[in-house]
Amino acid sequence: MPGRPLSVQLYSVRGAVADDLQGSLQRLADIGFTNVELYGFVDKADQYAAALEATGLSAPSAHAPVLQYDDPAPAFEAAKRLGVGTLIDPHHPREQWTTADDVQRAAELMNRAAERASQAGLAFGYHNHWWELENRVDGTPALEVLAAELSPEVVLEVDTFWASVGGVDAPDLLRRLGDRVQLIHVKDGPISRDTRTQLPAGQGEVDVPAVLAAAPRAMRVLEFDDYDGDPFDGLAASFAWVSEHDR
Repeated sequence: MPGRPLSVQLYSVRGAVADDLQGSLQRLADIGFTNVELYGFVDKADQYAAALEATGLSAPSAHAPVLQYDDPAPAFEAAKRLGVGTLIDPHHPREQWTTADDVQRAAELMNRAAERASQAGLAFGYHNHWWELENRVDGTPALEVLAAELSPEVVLEVDTFWASVGGVDAPDLLRRLGDRVQLIHVKDGPISRDTRTQLPAGQGEVDVPAVLAAAPRAMRVLEFDDYDGDPFDGLAASFAWVSEHDR
């Protein structure tokens, strides 16, 4: 079993989840997962609650487009009902990371979201893609510029694969961001924007051992954006590899 927290983003098996939520969660539990990261749960809290209870899985984190909501209260309420502790916005548009003013506005949105989430008893965080790293402000990756403008309450979930695609050394990035990084997405493959080429951890070009070592206290969340094969098989391979190598 893994020595550190290990979870899985349900988006990895979104087709199966759409067809059979409880059955999909049971397959993940059978692999050995005890935690999952939710998505698309706000309007399906009843179904998710039943499936989590039936399979014995916990959902310490979840994704929802909080920054797009006029009123995030329903998302906060659904997250609390499902036992989520950290609600993460998974996407802020690529075109809104090009200037210092863009990043400042993003930080203001996230700071307000974190304040409201805190009032609801939740932590709020942000998950990156490649453009927050590739886009630079005075030579510094926009994600790092953002981090300097965030209130202490905002956490980061660093997608280490997309950070690599964005042109930064992911372990160095994690060390620079420090304890603000409370979760990491762990995935592998050729360092490419083509999600169809993603592979289980340890089979691609990402230095996954260095990534894990650089964020020893972060929740590990395994994920595929896409997978050429049965994603449950791929996740089982990732689970086994990370369990063995995350020391």
